[in-house]
Amino acid sequence: MSALLGAHARRYEVWDGPVIDVDVHAVVPSLQALHPYLEPVWQEWIRERGWHGPADTVTYPPGLASSARPEWRPADGRPAASDVSFLREHLLDPWDIELAIVNCYYPIDVGHPDVSAALAGAINDWLAAEWLAADPRLRASIVLPGRDPVAIAREIDRVGTHPGFVQALMPVRSGRLYGQRIWHPVWEALVRHELVLGLHWGGLNDGVAPTPSGWPSWYAEELAGEIQVYEAQVASLVAGGAFQQFPQLRAAVLEGGFLWLPQWGWRLDKEWKGMRREIPWVSEPPYTVIRERMRFSVAPVDAGPPEELARTIGWLKSEDVLMFATDYPHMHDDDLATLLAAMPEPMRGRMMSESAREWYRL
Repeated sequence: MSALLGAHARRYEVWDGPVIDVDVHAVVPSLQALHPYLEPVWQEWIRERGWHGPADTVTYPPGLASSARPEWRPADGRPAASDVSFLREHLLDPWDIELAIVNCYYPIDVGHPDVSAALAGAINDWLAAEWLAADPRLRASIVLPGRDPVAIAREIDRVGTHPGFVQALMPVRSGRLYGQRIWHPVWEALVRHELVLGLHWGGLNDGVAPTPSGWPSWYAEELAGEIQVYEAQVASLVAGGAFQQFPQLRAAVLEGGFLWLPQWGWRLDKEWKGMRREIPWVSEPPYTVIRERMRFSVAPVDAGPPEELARTIGWLKSEDVLMFATDYPHMHDDDLATLLAAMPEPMRGRMMSESAREWYRL
């Protein structure tokens, strides 16, 4: 917590208003934790094959410092963020957080699509029973089998009426860009249940490279190159007409930061001005559509000098587009006091709670 608060001991020394955290993680501690939520046929399938669950050693390498803050790693060796009690102790109580949205990244797309759908359903039932029911401050994102739009829509319909689920999580890496028509049944289901589309870091388990040109040699390359995939997905949703086809669709970009947005948005507008005849349904500049229909979590900020941070925030041209996130339990060198100081005063309360309250209809 100290790194997030800089030299301050308590969050009230930095911010004394309400806090809504739109990106905290719930980690499945083991495949065995999901057994009570799997149908007997899948429990038997796992036993017969001696399957120990999907491996996830690349997206969040467990031994890497950035995967979890030292103070948030349990002393008993259990995975960080694998129990709701950890979240209470590390974040909800000391930060006096009003609401937090739990995002569970688990590499479920491991082969057979029916296995992926079964795992997604089990995780959602686990989240509802062991996280949402355990603390009234929590809301959650629906975990989805990412390769099968029909199965995705079915799972959204299955759990979308649960009041604790406010978003559906889609990994930013996918076999097809999300602006393509194959995803329309998914967006229809989201709109039907008034849920937000959450574009979140990850998707490597689906066999999709984390850069547009293939596989990097080093994890540092992957961290730096992932932003290109975020940009491609945002551009696809806008250019493909998803927001025109589904006027009630809302999207949130999570764990991708935001400092890249103004400059890239300017370029997107420039290209649209010269080629708008190709996508006539995009009747407004793309960056305007993004500001109206998408929100961005602030973590990781990856800020440079404070004066440059303030200038970039000004280029956003919106007091609503940012939402606060700690990205618990991951480690970022983000200083909340510096971020708040770089914002105009009216934007601070919007970022810390009110934009999320309105976007997720909390």
